[in-house]
Amino acid sequence: MPNDPLFPKTFLFGGALAANQYEGGFDKGNKGLSIVDVEPAGPERNKMLTHPGEYLKVRDDLYYPSHRAIDFYDRYKEDIRLFGEMHFSALRISVAWSRIFPEGDEENPNEEGLRYYDRIFDELIKYNIEPIVTISHYETPLNLVKKYGGWKNRILIKCYLKFAETLFKRYRNKVKYWISFNEINCITVSPFIAGALVLDKEKNKMQVIYQAAHHELVASAKATKLLHRIAPHAKMGCMLAFSPFYARTCKPADQMAALQQNHITFFFGDIHCRGYYPSYMKRFFAENGIHLEVADDDLQVLKENTVDFISFSYYMSYTTEADKKSDQWNGVYLKVKNPYIKSSDWGWPIDPIGLRYALNLLYDRYHKPLFIVENGLGARDEIEPDGSINDDYRIKYLNDHLVQVAEAIKDGVNVIGYTAWSPIDVVSAGTGEMEKRYGLIYVDRDNQGKGTLERRKKKSFYWYREVIDTGGSSLKKDNNF
Repeated sequence: MPNDPLFPKTFLFGGALAANQYEGGFDKGNKGLSIVDVEPAGPERNKMLTHPGEYLKVRDDLYYPSHRAIDFYDRYKEDIRLFGEMHFSALRISVAWSRIFPEGDEENPNEEGLRYYDRIFDELIKYNIEPIVTISHYETPLNLVKKYGGWKNRILIKCYLKFAETLFKRYRNKVKYWISFNEINCITVSPFIAGALVLDKEKNKMQVIYQAAHHELVASAKATKLLHRIAPHAKMGCMLAFSPFYARTCKPADQMAALQQNHITFFFGDIHCRGYYPSYMKRFFAENGIHLEVADDDLQVLKENTVDFISFSYYMSYTTEADKKSDQWNGVYLKVKNPYIKSSDWGWPIDPIGLRYALNLLYDRYHKPLFIVENGLGARDEIEPDGSINDDYRIKYLNDHLVQVAEAIKDGVNVIGYTAWSPIDVVSAGTGEMEKRYGLIYVDRDNQGKGTLERRKKKSFYWYREVIDTGGSSLKKDNNF
């Protein structure tokens, strides 16, 4: 007799992608440049992300992996067919803002871009795949940086809302689940990627970051209000990059340090879900010389337009301590090695139980449905002589994390679904590499952009399909959990 399913029939299983990492076609369909289109690969990438003001144009001497990415733009039918073959019930994607409004501030949208996503959604619906759509996923139009300074300028709220309203009206009968901003809390550590901010000459960087965050939070609340008016059946979610912090020891000061580190992430969830600025952040602002400019109706808008669900990415947990003399202290987060867990090839801690812990933390705090919209393992894959790719390490990673999701559901946590990052190899957002592979489908492309772009199913492709078909009963439980 087969085991009983671990997940309810309504559970959404699938994969997650971002337009700037898989779509390509940066110069097709009247698309404008986004901030990712000026992020090069190689050693220049880190320089660009720390001092973006020097890189706000496409240079002939640099390679930009997002420009072609994996060419989903022209190969979407083939890829969506493969996702359908894996029996996905959901696919999280994003809409490239500069494909709809090439400069970001036009009066009228680019119809060719809208027709492109019409075709994408129709193809997903053809395979009974529910689109989960992120409105802004690290791809603010470059013009909005050059002209207005990115999200530090309140005018971006207006630009964003025009974009969001255009999407809601166009796709209200095709998209039920929307996400306002990808990993909105990452603006504190990746201000250019998450906030389109150039901080090279700013004296109080945290002032600018949190002012920009306020603008994004207000934009998210106003978009939620718009969605509920235009498509009352649809749901709006926020999205957090959620890596819970453990204390290094049971020393009270370390425990307090872990709480304070978690507060940095909870802050964004608190406003999205509770609708007001928490007292701990008011203290943080006072102690760091941060004075937000808040419009008359901002606080009311935040209070009256909380999200319907919480989505989040989970890749790892972190460990912290009170001693900020550590060389791991970057002014925002302090991370120290956890001796009880292993790490990936890129040094990311692997902690499946941490996902169950995160689900319980979030549900206990907010009592809203949760959606795991990113979770996966970046690793180097090898093609065997017979053409197979035996990525057992990825299977183990996904298996162990899904087992913990099932445990969280038993705990009483309301989990909508799980979309693995990623169903197909894509350009790494952090490093710009292709060889840091997450996919269940291999793409023949290397870090220099060379390769045939041929798609090849990995062992994990077939494994994940079985998990979906059996409702999780095929998962292997480890006695250590």
